[in-house]
Amino acid sequence: MHLRHNIGAVLKSAVWALALISPLIALPAHARESLGLYEDWGAFRDPMVPRCYAIAMAAPSNLWRDYEPYAAIGTWPRRAARNKFHLRLSRKMAQGSRITLRIGSERFSLTGGGGDAWPQDDRDNAAIIAAMRSAQRMTVYATGARGGNFSNTWELPGAASAMDAALLGCARLR
Repeated sequence: MHLRHNIGAVLKSAVWALALISPLIALPAHARESLGLYEDWGAFRDPMVPRCYAIAMAAPSNLWRDYEPYAAIGTWPRRAARNKFHLRLSRKMAQGSRITLRIGSERFSLTGGGGDAWPQDDRDNAAIIAAMRSAQRMTVYATGARGGNFSNTWELPGAASAMDAALLGCARLR
């Protein structure tokens, strides 16, 4: 039953993620290919761009949200960009908000604006990706534009497999 629930959650996550990302990319829906579903994480390839990414929606919440939060790790072979970490948060952040990501016992300061957050540099990006491979969950904390602190949490089992599938999916694309 747990596996069926996770697959359903991943499919829902993938549909939401594609719905959120589609307006930003003028590509036909058939251009995206599924590379696999791993627990709450999915891996996809856009050969037209080309790019590949691992993606998951944040844990559900009954709290108010401006956006559907997701975590994505993208690879763009033509840009020589691999495993780039990005978060879409559930709320628009206050200007100058401190953004903290906790993965297991490690903490990272992120940068960003609006509803988006990412690592401050490539070194932090690599450390975040490495931490994701061995932890069970990650949580981001920030202050909302309308006041009040908020957080979003992602379960990490399956993340490493989805990231690997995304990297392999773009290995031959140039």
